[in-house]
Amino acid sequence: MKVPLFDLTRQYQSIRSEILNCIDEVLKSGRVILGPNVERLENEIASYIGVRYAIGVANGSDALYIAVKALNIGEGDLVITTPFTFFATVSCITRNRASFIFADIDEETFNVDLNEVEKILQEHPNKERIKAFIPVHLFGRTIDLERLENIKNKYGLKIIEDCAQSIGSEWTYSSGQRKKSGSVGDLAILSFFPTKNLGAYGDGGMILTNDEKLAEFCKVFRVHGAKVKYFHEIEGINSRLDEIQAAILRVKMKYLDDYHRKRIEIARKYNDHLKDLQKNGFIVLPKVEDGFGCVFHQYVVRVKNGLRDSLKEFLKQNGVETAIYYPLPMHKQKCFEKDGLTYSFPKAEKACQEVLALPMFPELLDEEIEYVSSKILEFFKGV
Repeated sequence: MKVPLFDLTRQYQSIRSEILNCIDEVLKSGRVILGPNVERLENEIASYIGVRYAIGVANGSDALYIAVKALNIGEGDLVITTPFTFFATVSCITRNRASFIFADIDEETFNVDLNEVEKILQEHPNKERIKAFIPVHLFGRTIDLERLENIKNKYGLKIIEDCAQSIGSEWTYSSGQRKKSGSVGDLAILSFFPTKNLGAYGDGGMILTNDEKLAEFCKVFRVHGAKVKYFHEIEGINSRLDEIQAAILRVKMKYLDDYHRKRIEIARKYNDHLKDLQKNGFIVLPKVEDGFGCVFHQYVVRVKNGLRDSLKEFLKQNGVETAIYYPLPMHKQKCFEKDGLTYSFPKAEKACQEVLALPMFPELLDEEIEYVSSKILEFFKGV
């Protein structure tokens, strides 16, 4: 059996007629740049997340870059984030000529450890230069939004939520109130890369905010800094969400929560098949809660005792595609080496040595889940 890590074609077959119809409608209209579908998608996602404004841009990386720019963060400023993330979370800081400060991760969730963040805010020698914090809701798991909100208010810190992997994920407050990731920060960003839970058939991204002035800046910045064509108020860039992609995303939005539920159910099935391996200390499985606390953009296990790479190779030989998110933490990336300084974030470094993402997408079949699980059990039986 061959089991892909991700397969976009199965989902397409189930909504093919709707997708083709929406593309045809866009092309018949002749409105292919910043047309009505972009505006409607912005309104629909703003309502879904629970924010006032959403601004469609070309991709998630641009969304991060523009969000940092909107807060007027630049040379001499410091921004806290995690070393265990995708490159764009950090490059958006350096591309704006600011500097990053890393906080190590929580071992259970892979999200940044908020205790470490508070320690930095209290003890860093240049804490007065810290202007913002970019938390990442990694693999679809929501960071503690209640505490994030408290940190924001306590320290007067600007927050940019990186929700590239977490659209629709939620946190339940101690009061019982539920909020979605992306609704707490001064700004938040989404990615519509094809593999995301809400994925386009190409690139796409979005910026979220409740602040009218920040929304206006982002809207102007994405079109070369011009409110009126050919009259440029600021030095912006060209970063517009494509009208066809917006139409496609509007079709998929109708099914998003159903996709989430299917992903969560797949995670439960994996956990049920592999629970004995966790009991015996071979692997650590992700926690599956009720609700959308994690929407499982990825299903990532920790493989203990230095066996991750051997397991990955064994699964490859048996037709199972896997991936490592992420093989090298950001503080060890060559492009972020600074003045010969050595950084150490042991929890992030350990995660890079142990994590393995198994096949995860809503259309994954039960027999495929069982096959992948059986091969993992077979591997550890031979250890």
